[in-house]
Amino acid sequence: MGTSPVYRNATVYELLMRGLYGRHYRSRYRAIADLIPDGAEVMDVCCGPATLYTRYLRGRTGSYTGLDLNDRFIARLEDAGGHGTVWDVDADVPLPAADHVVMQASLYQFLPEPVPVLERMLAAARERVIVSEPIRNLASSNNRVVAAAARRYTDAGAGARDHRFTEQTLEELFSRYESRILRRSLIAGGREKLFVLAA
Repeated sequence: MGTSPVYRNATVYELLMRGLYGRHYRSRYRAIADLIPDGAEVMDVCCGPATLYTRYLRGRTGSYTGLDLNDRFIARLEDAGGHGTVWDVDADVPLPAADHVVMQASLYQFLPEPVPVLERMLAAARERVIVSEPIRNLASSNNRVVAAAARRYTDAGAGARDHRFTEQTLEELFSRYESRILRRSLIAGGREKLFVLAA
């Protein structure tokens, strides 16, 4: 099972994200960075090229650990001064502990059963779990060609995913954690929905 070209190169990945999010590209990271206090320990699950760290958290956090299947992304993070570990988040093993556990635009990779990874994130967090997930996706397009291409080029290495969240299905998932939800809001021009949960 191969990683798509998008996930083989951090520059290509970021160019695609900039194209998808346009003027909201920076704000999607800023919305998460603003929730993390100075000096906090952060674990970024499925960190990708670790843009959250390199552009927004470096020098602010007590520590930052990025987890990702892509060894190239992890090497880039290490070169930038962060700590990274090649990690299969889908494996049924506990995640490393941190004050704030973050996942951005990756929860769809665990469909149709995202609950186990959310439970491991909650178990690892000392203070907060922060999840932001796209609710408007090209992979869910009614245009079959566009949808197929989007699924193929967003394969992070675990196989292309046929499904994505809508706002309704994401709300249904998080309804089981209602008593823990401290905040929910739309970010990135309404393309993503953000949830902040108490540990």
